Amino acid sequence: MKLHTKFYLSLALVGSLLLSSCDSLLQVDPKQSIDANGALNTPDAMNAALNSVYSKLRSARNYGRDLLAVSDALADVGQTTSNSGRLIGENNNQPGAHFGTWQNSYFAINEANLILAGISKVQGASDAQKARWEGEAKFLRALYYFDLVKVYSYMPTAIYQPGVIGQGGIPVELEGVITSGEALNRKTPRSTIEAVYAQIYTDLEDAKRLVPVGRGVQYGSGPAASALLSRVALYRGDWTKVVAESTTALASSVGAVTSGTAYVSGWRAPVNPESMFEVRFALAEESIGVNESLQSTYTAILSLANKNSQGGWGDFIPNATVRGFFGLAPLQAAGTVASDNNNWDVTRNADIRAQLYTTGNTVRGAGRQIECTKFMAKSGFAYADNVPVIRKSEMHLNRAEANYQLKNESAALTELNAFKALRGLPAVTLSGNALLEEILLERFKEFAFEGHRFFDLKRYGRAIVKTIPAVNLPFEDFKILPPIPQREVDGNPNIKQNKGY
Repeated sequence: MKLHTKFYLSLALVGSLLLSSCDSLLQVDPKQSIDANGALNTPDAMNAALNSVYSKLRSARNYGRDLLAVSDALADVGQTTSNSGRLIGENNNQPGAHFGTWQNSYFAINEANLILAGISKVQGASDAQKARWEGEAKFLRALYYFDLVKVYSYMPTAIYQPGVIGQGGIPVELEGVITSGEALNRKTPRSTIEAVYAQIYTDLEDAKRLVPVGRGVQYGSGPAASALLSRVALYRGDWTKVVAESTTALASSVGAVTSGTAYVSGWRAPVNPESMFEVRFALAEESIGVNESLQSTYTAILSLANKNSQGGWGDFIPNATVRGFFGLAPLQAAGTVASDNNNWDVTRNADIRAQLYTTGNTVRGAGRQIECTKFMAKSGFAYADNVPVIRKSEMHLNRAEANYQLKNESAALTELNAFKALRGLPAVTLSGNALLEEILLERFKEFAFEGHRFFDLKRYGRAIVKTIPAVNLPFEDFKILPPIPQREVDGNPNIKQNKGY
C-alpha cells in the first residue's frame, strides 16, 4: 500500500474522535489514533491529508446536500412533495429538524489543524509546497468555521438577545488532537461570535497571501479567499470590507460572470464557469446516491434527454413565489400525448434563470411537478454534481448591498441594474429601502436552490413566512437556531446549549 493511502486511512480512523458516543466531538476515541510524530512528514502524506479535508465537504451533511437543500427547506424557497418523506420536518420548521453539520465539520477542522501543525516537519518539501499546504488548510478551516457559525449562532447583523445567556458563537480550536488524553483535558467553550469571525478573517487573509494563484477551482486560492471574505464580511456587516473583497475577487482571473445562454449552459457543464470555489465529485463512488443527492432532492428526472426515465425523488420543488419569479406553469406541447413526460415543459418569462426549471415525471406518484434542474449529474454519473460554493456573480450582489449600507445608493443601483441586465431584466429606478429590498429580491432569485435564502433572512432578523406549508416563524423563535448536539453539551460543561432545546 502506498504511503499516502496508508495515511489517508489512518487519518480517517482518527476522525472517530467525532463519532464517539460518550465523548465530545472535539475528543478522541483512545482505541483509534495515529502517531503525530511520524504521520505527516512526507509530501505524499501531507497531500493525502489535505485531500481528506476537501473530501469532507462532499458529505450530505455539508455541501453534498444540507447546506443547500436543508437551508432552502427551512426558508421560503420551496415546498416538499412527500415523495420520500424527506425534508418535511425542515420545511415545516419543526423543533430539531434542522442542520446537522457539526460532527463532520469538526472532524475536518481537526484534520486541518493536524496538517498545519505538521507542515514544519515535512521532509523534502519546498517553501512553495509548504505555503500552499498552509494556505489551503487555512482556507478550508475558515470555510468550515464560517459554515458552523452561520448555522449554530446568530449573526453580527442580527442577534436576538432576550433569554440568550452565554451561548455566543461556536468552539474554536486551532490545535488538532489524536489522543484521548489531549482531548479529555480540554473543555473548549463557545467563543464569542465576534471572535469566531475574527479567526475566519485571519485564516482567509493568510490564505490570500500564501496561495495567490490556485491550482483550480476545486482548491482554495487567494481569489477564492477574497470571494469568501466578501460573503463573511457581508454576514458580519463589515460593509467596507465587502466592497473591497468583492472588487478584488471580480478583478481576478478565477471564475467568470456569465449571462444569457452561457449562464444556463454553465449549469450543464461539469465545472460551472462562474465558480470561484466548488466541491468536486470526480468518481462514481463519490456519488451521494438516490436518497440524498442534490439531483435526487430537487428532481425526479434522471436525464433531461428523457424525462420518462425514473430518477430521484424530487422531494423539494419551487413554491408559488419562485414559480412567479420566472413565470413558470406546466405546458404541454400542442398535439402531443399527455402521458409522455417529454411532451411537457413550462412557460417562462424573459429572466434567463427560468431556463433552469422544467416539469418532472410521474413515476414517483406525486404528479408531474415543476422542478429545479441546477443539479443534473453534471459530473457524468448519476446523483453527483460539482457544487459551486462561491459563484463570481455573487460579488456583484454583495457589493451592491454593501454600497447601499454605506449610503452609496447611486453605486448600489448601478451595480444592481448591471446585474439585472445579465439576467435579461430591465433596469429599475429605486432608492431608500425599496432599493435594498430589490437587491435582496435578486439574491432570492439568483440563489434559489443554492442555500442562501435562509441566511439572508437570518442576517436581517426577519421572520420566515410560508403559505405551503403554513408557517410564520418570527426571528425571535428558538427554532431559528438548531440544537448543539447533545453529546457536546453532556460532555463539556463549558458549552451552553442553544435556547429552547
